[in-house]
Amino acid sequence: MKTAVRASLAVLALSLSLAGAVFADQPADAYAAYKRNDYATAVRLCRLPAENGSEWCQMMLASAYYHGTRVPQNYAEAMKWYRKAAEQGSDDAQFNLGNAYEHGKGVPQDYADAVQWYRKAAEQAHPTAQNNLGRMYSEGKGVPQDYIQAHKWYNLAVANETDDTERETFVKNRDVLAAKMTPAQIAEARKLAREWKPTAK
Repeated sequence: MKTAVRASLAVLALSLSLAGAVFADQPADAYAAYKRNDYATAVRLCRLPAENGSEWCQMMLASAYYHGTRVPQNYAEAMKWYRKAAEQGSDDAQFNLGNAYEHGKGVPQDYADAVQWYRKAAEQAHPTAQNNLGRMYSEGKGVPQDYIQAHKWYNLAVANETDDTERETFVKNRDVLAAKMTPAQIAEARKLAREWKPTAK
């Protein structure tokens, strides 16, 4: 339950962060409407740019449909737009798709697909995706259970998270797992984390 709540809060945080995000393809009129809380206008102005590949508009539409902001709440439609942004390399969109597949919101629940999308975001150093990927390895959901890989991803999540509260959660997740591991396993996980390099978008 706590994990689901944290995931939902992460999606909400993403929607709020759109107001401060800078995208090269951010249409000025749609962004201005968004900033003045005129979401109905922002949604209308974003449809064509989103279809033409505007990542900001795709993310804005996805968030609007996910939360039912001036449009009927529609998880399937939200996932459509998250997928378009994810396929352009947006780590936030990739994370949200992973979360959707893990919890079955807008798509059939599928742990393997959740792992796939979490991994894409995690490889770009998205800390919450790294934490969630660690959890999937720890619990053997969508992948064979692997404590070394789980610890590696938890370590990376701790290293990349800037929010103190989230970081404390990731530290706790890593330390709870470490109690089940041998010193040799922990050493190997730390080595893998040190050797890891993020991929470009």
